[in-house]
Amino acid sequence: MSTYSIKDLEQISGIKAHTIRIWEQRYQFLQPSRTSTNIRTYSSSELKTILNVSLLNKYGFKISHIDKMTSEQMEEKILSINQMDAQKDRVVNNLIKEMVSLNMVNFDHQLDIYIAQKGIEKTITEIIFTFLERVGILWITNHINPAQEHLATNVLRQKIIYGIEKLPPVSKYSKRVILFLPEAEYHEIGILFVHFLLKQNGIYIDYLGANVPMVDLDYLVNTVKVDYLFCHLTSPAKKFKFDKFISQLTEISKVSTVVLSGQLIQEYKGVIPASIQLKRSLAETIQFINSI
Repeated sequence: MSTYSIKDLEQISGIKAHTIRIWEQRYQFLQPSRTSTNIRTYSSSELKTILNVSLLNKYGFKISHIDKMTSEQMEEKILSINQMDAQKDRVVNNLIKEMVSLNMVNFDHQLDIYIAQKGIEKTITEIIFTFLERVGILWITNHINPAQEHLATNVLRQKIIYGIEKLPPVSKYSKRVILFLPEAEYHEIGILFVHFLLKQNGIYIDYLGANVPMVDLDYLVNTVKVDYLFCHLTSPAKKFKFDKFISQLTEISKVSTVVLSGQLIQEYKGVIPASIQLKRSLAETIQFINSI
């Protein structure tokens, strides 16, 4: 059974850990277990509960009232909220719940319903990326079962590729970008999302995909004229050395700008060469894409 830390709950629900602790003291809807060293751990059931509680609280329900609701009553109240943002939050929450329950039929169905209502482009930008932002930290910290990750990402990968294919082909372009993941990095969803956004803006993409040897990247850079090399780092294998990677990129990208984004970039504190740009958030990544 998967267990989650209070920091996991904070990341996924948006509720501060301090607030969660206060709720536990005053109310009954969360009953965490404790390790031998008195560290709180939460079950999948409690993760689902905090998702429901946070959504109801965000849209006007008092915690004291929520505490008296059964899980069925919570779900009923959530369905009654009509605000557009609440509907998006509900879909994202449902995706998280279905993932932790390994119910991929319903996971896929939730996405297909939104695609039918809003189209694939809005599904990718409004639902899929929000979902990835909220659960991505679980994949990095290994607080999620690999089976859950693989099942969810394979469904999402199919949806994003479908969205990319639905966009009109880029025949005339002023900018060309290589998208790649280095050796030991297999988390492709983030770079696929960047692919979607770039193509949406009419930018030509050379998509190399995951686990790309540096010699292959070097060959392509020296064969075709490209403006940018873009890499989205989520959680490379332990053998991956970031400083070495930066050094190799500096050697390869003599005339092209390198752009790096992803969870790993958010945490990096080292010195970066002038030819390499770090995009530490979704907002910075989108701003960059809109500027080229």
